[in-house]
This record gives sequence, C-alpha cells and structure tokens, in this order.
Amino acid sequence: MKKEEIISFIKNLKIPTKRQYLLGFAAVVAFLAIVRPFAVGESCDTVDEEKFNAQSSLQSYTLNESTFNAEKKHRILSVPNYKMAFPDSQSVQIVAANKWGVKPVKNREDAEARKKELVYVGESPYYHVDRLNSSIPYLVPRAAMLLQDIGQAFYDSLYMKGVPLNQLIVTSVLRTKEDVARLQRHNGNATDNSCHLYGTTFDICYNRYHAIGREVRNDTLKWVLSEVLRDIRQQDRAYIKYEVKQGCFHMTVR
Repeated sequence: MKKEEIISFIKNLKIPTKRQYLLGFAAVVAFLAIVRPFAVGESCDTVDEEKFNAQSSLQSYTLNESTFNAEKKHRILSVPNYKMAFPDSQSVQIVAANKWGVKPVKNREDAEARKKELVYVGESPYYHVDRLNSSIPYLVPRAAMLLQDIGQAFYDSLYMKGVPLNQLIVTSVLRTKEDVARLQRHNGNATDNSCHLYGTTFDICYNRYHAIGREVRNDTLKWVLSEVLRDIRQQDRAYIKYEVKQGCFHMTVR
C-alpha cells in the first residue's frame, strides 16, 4: 500500500466501527514502519551535521583565539592633561583627611598603639608596597578599601586592554610627625599638617611598576592608571594630585 493510499484511507474513515478502527490502526502502523527509516536517517544526519558544525566552530575559535582577543581589547586613551585631570591640592585634601582620618600620629610608638583604628596594607595581591623609609603601611579602613579597589580596577583595565599584568607601587602611606619633620629637610612638599598624618592618604608612583609577568613600558601603564584614577575621582571617592617632582599620584580618600 502506497503512502498516498494510506493517508486517503484514513481521511475517508467516517464511522468509527471496530473493523474500521482496526484497519486504521494497522494503516498507521504500516505508515510508521515505512517512513521510520527515512526519519531516523534524517535525524542522524542532522545530529552528525550539528556535531560537525560544533566541532568546526570550536576549532575555528581555537585557531582564531588571538584574533578574537585582539578584537575585544579596549583602546588605551589616557587623559588629555594630567595636571588638569588631577588638580586637588593640599588645601582640598586636608579637609577630607580631617573628616575621615585618625588623630595625627606622633611617632612609631604612637602608631603601634593606634592599630585598632588602622588597617595594615603592607601586603596585597592588587599592589606592591615599596620599601618605606618615611612612612608605615597603615591606613584607615576607608582608605585601605580605596587602595584595594584602585589596584583591582587597574588589573581589570589591563586585562580588558590586553596589557600584561603589572602591580601598582605604593611609595608612601601613613607618616608620623617625626617622619614629616625629617622629610622637610629635603622635600619642600612635606608640610607640618601633611594629609599622610591622618591615615587617609597614600602615594602611587606612575614611573615604576612591579612586573608580574612580562614587563611593559611605563608610559603605557601610566596611561592606563590615569584612566582608572580619573574614574575614581569622578566617582567622588578620592581627591588626587599629580605630583611632577615626586613622580606620583598623591591621593586622599573622600
């Protein structure tokens, strides 16, 4: 019985007698027996084709992974002018330091006694602390969080721009009054009422970086860092000053 005859037979069934029901059931079984090999074959072909396409796509992605990564990189733009982008002077930063900071620390002994108010920031996966001669690695919790967020944002930005990871270098943190007095002998920017006394302020150098893997030009890393700090400042999280002679970004948490 041909396929067309089976379909016509089923359509012409009008009275659901037992005989017609059995004949119809038999016809349907016969029809399924006829078309099943073709359906299965088509299904297998479809599965094989999808599997092949998936394998081809994976192979294509593997072969063109470098191209894909190159396409997803974000451009490095830097900022138009460092001094204009980061103009926050001592007079601006000291207000925030008084608001969020601790009582100025007299000396190292006083700092040791004030650790309940301060957070140790000497070690972190997000930044590298330079050898400190005129400060100690402590900040108020608010500033410590800011520093960590800057380091993490710097990592994220390097990754998105396809630049090998490098750590920021922190060059100055909490200073005691004795530290400030010593600095004033050879650093004209060191004032009696330094923001560093309050544990709210830290310096990140822009002309040196701590390479994790492959080294990158300092200028390239400086451009990326300036973008990160511009965003932080625009979010009203910090006051930032571009220090030319000291080669650092001097910042106080807001």
